[in-house]
Amino acid sequence: MPEDRSVLEKLYNDSIKEMRENQITKGRIVSVKSKEVLVDVGFKSEGLVPAAEFNRDEMQVGKELDFFIESIEDDAGMIKLSREKARCMQGWNDVVRHSENNEIVDGDVSRKVKGGFLVNVKGIDGFLPASLSSFKNVPDKDILHKSFKFKIIKLNKLRYSIILSRKEAIQKEREEAKEKIWLELKVGNVYPGLVKAVTDFGAFIDLGGVDGLLHITDMSWFKISHPSEIVAVGDRIEVVILNIDRDNNKISLGLKQRLPDPWQDVESKFSVGIKIKGKVVNIVPFGVFVELEKGIEGLVHVSEISWTKKISNPNEVFAIGDMVESQILTIDRESRRIALSLKQLEQNPWLDIENKFPVGSKVEGKVKGFTKYGVFVEMDNNLEGMVHVSDISWTKKINNPQEVLKKGQKLEVVVLSIDNQNQRISLGLKQLQPNPWPEIAKNYPVDTMLDTEVVSITDFGVFVKIDDEIEGLIFSDEIDPAKLKELKPGDKVQVKVIKMDVEQGKVGLSAKI
Repeated sequence: MPEDRSVLEKLYNDSIKEMRENQITKGRIVSVKSKEVLVDVGFKSEGLVPAAEFNRDEMQVGKELDFFIESIEDDAGMIKLSREKARCMQGWNDVVRHSENNEIVDGDVSRKVKGGFLVNVKGIDGFLPASLSSFKNVPDKDILHKSFKFKIIKLNKLRYSIILSRKEAIQKEREEAKEKIWLELKVGNVYPGLVKAVTDFGAFIDLGGVDGLLHITDMSWFKISHPSEIVAVGDRIEVVILNIDRDNNKISLGLKQRLPDPWQDVESKFSVGIKIKGKVVNIVPFGVFVELEKGIEGLVHVSEISWTKKISNPNEVFAIGDMVESQILTIDRESRRIALSLKQLEQNPWLDIENKFPVGSKVEGKVKGFTKYGVFVEMDNNLEGMVHVSDISWTKKINNPQEVLKKGQKLEVVVLSIDNQNQRISLGLKQLQPNPWPEIAKNYPVDTMLDTEVVSITDFGVFVKIDDEIEGLIFSDEIDPAKLKELKPGDKVQVKVIKMDVEQGKVGLSAKI
């Protein structure tokens, strides 16, 4: 027996990781409570970490994270760990590495202090002197709690302190960007540019950090009297590099050299109503520019992309270089504009929508996306309907649809209404079940005394949990002001039912008992 015991003890000791204080180790969350989290780090005992040290998305049973070992054994015989110190140590190591490599870092301006600002970099508070901030005449609201680029100009490893400069970071980025552009520019290549200034003899074009001159004689194959006939300040154009003089920092540009004027006989090449293929060459918030041939582009407006999907960001649907087939809607040679449509090549599904999805019918769909006020559900033919937050649950107060639904989740919903003209479908999730409020009213009649738990506190009252499915509101004038100031989520409150609104699904309560 003694031999067996010693063998078991040896096996047990061999299975325990070697731990040292003041080091970082991997740990797995085994239990999450309101104020503390129990963590298994492979040692003979588990460790307790204050819940306040975790980010919300980290507090999941089974999740592996890094922890700092403060002591191997405390008074209770448990290993003492810190999530916050692990983050700080890792952040400091990153800061040191960025400083040694002379790299630019991202930081969040946390607050204004005497002589400058405090900036959070990798979890470390750094000092940004006002003289190095480049924040002159910038309102505090546009600085505080915003992210910027910084350069670490001084680092004290003993005091764990850093001094930052946004001014030097901006200068470094500008110099690097400018040098990169000079190296990339090649005679004969075409580059995008922004018209920076227009003069009598031409226009200065910003190529992304260096300027070039587009002379009036190189703007058009046709005679023009002034550069403003072709370009204006703020225009984005593509130009050809004609000559590069790096010694004198001069770049000569051409516009007419790209192609002969293709719009001269555009109406003989294209006609309204035909289908045509083209390449996506530019994507803007209001649509997509498609190159039909060299020098001729048409615009697919966002409203002409899809019958069923509301496109708010064309970049989510298209990429530069995509080949698309479209239909020509209009041609305006004088204005050099061609309007294109993708959706006209497809059958309009809204023409038969009421027959396919009659009001009151149940349909299956998939969660496509979220807003603050509801969830979008994709049905057949890529049609989308929306479930408003008020139609998700009969009893629960849903502040964020993502609390109860996930993207890609399959659902059965009820068609509540169809707006053919505005192409909208209203859906309901709670309508799959009978309205429970008549029964709730029977179970909790007026004057019923209840023991509740505080969920949240607002300006107009206190929301409390009556049971797992039902919340009620203690009106602000139905609770003692002194008691209201002391309340916090989780507190127990005894209340009386003073109002039951079955139609609105609301319970009014009073704590004045």
